[in-house]
Amino acid sequence: MNDWVRACKGGDPACSDFSVAGPFTEWVVLGVIAFRVPGKLEWDSANMRFTNSEEANSYVKPTFRQGWELTL
Repeated sequence: MNDWVRACKGGDPACSDFSVAGPFTEWVVLGVIAFRVPGKLEWDSANMRFTNSEEANSYVKPTFRQGWELTL
């Protein structure tokens, strides 16, 4: 926690700031999707989508049941 507070006050960046945690999370989620979808998958990081599998893309941004939508 002290690491985070120091970073918020303008000190050294936290040891797991978004520049580290973002790509790591993307990597983990891609592994989970690859486990669910058979075959080779090609990931386009700039567009955040698979170029060769619509099934895999359905896991990237899930759809929600009516009444459970997420508004941003």
